[in-house]
Amino acid sequence: MKELIKKADVLIEALPYIRQFSDKVVVIKYGGSAMENEQLKQSVIQDIVLMKFIGIKPVIVHGGGKKISEVMLRMGKEPEFVQGLRVTDKETVEIAEMVLAGSINKGIVQLINQLGGQAVGLCGKDGNMIQAKKHEITDELGNPIPVNLGYVGEITHIEPEVITTLLNANYIPVVAPNGVGENGATYNINADTVAGEMAAALKAEKLILLTDQLGIIRDLDDQSTLIPTVIIDEIDKLVADDVIKSGMLPKVEACVTALKAGVIKTHIIDGRLPHTILLEIFTSTGVGTEIILR
Repeated sequence: MKELIKKADVLIEALPYIRQFSDKVVVIKYGGSAMENEQLKQSVIQDIVLMKFIGIKPVIVHGGGKKISEVMLRMGKEPEFVQGLRVTDKETVEIAEMVLAGSINKGIVQLINQLGGQAVGLCGKDGNMIQAKKHEITDELGNPIPVNLGYVGEITHIEPEVITTLLNANYIPVVAPNGVGENGATYNINADTVAGEMAAALKAEKLILLTDQLGIIRDLDDQSTLIPTVIIDEIDKLVADDVIKSGMLPKVEACVTALKAGVIKTHIIDGRLPHTILLEIFTSTGVGTEIILR
């Protein structure tokens, strides 16, 4: 009986959050270990399907860089990176599109459908949804660096009509992070960046980014130094202090993009923790790091 009462208490704690977020859009960037471990896959997708059933409108943007590298190696191509960005020639962008918009995207859609949801897989080409141009890299002073990254894209515009149409029809959109240029070229785009821009375009209530650490941590060797809340004005100092660095940078930049466009809260949470999305949304304490305007 005590266990049943505990379950009832959990539902009661979640009730105000269910009311608050009903009919609101939540963009989830899905990547890292949560995409590779079968148990974690089930946990994440169960969370998302549950969100949909109680009236929230989830939108998934997924990554897949590790899988792209694996396929490239099998095809005899060595992955190459500059400033964390994959050098993407014509063959590589075709591989990336095949992996992201093909096997990974459709695998997520299939799992959602198996668990009782209804999902539709998309890529940035669908409805000219994610429009992009060639990304140019710069040094710390903003000067151009003469390195040709190939088909690495920078978002110029997101047209959200396809997504809103699917949400209104009670589907869960699953978006692969590629875009299309004015000349019809395909561009590979960082999934964190796509998630931030998508949240901004949809005027989402929340942006949630899954990663492979607890959140923003002052000392990676000391998990107790997790920073639960970061105000946007504190970010520059955290970058200067080398607290926010490498793979965390595009996640934080995505949060800033979303917040400046009117998204209420953004969250960086540990995708290795089972049901981490539910813990973030439906509990009073939450998990990971929230980034807010003030």
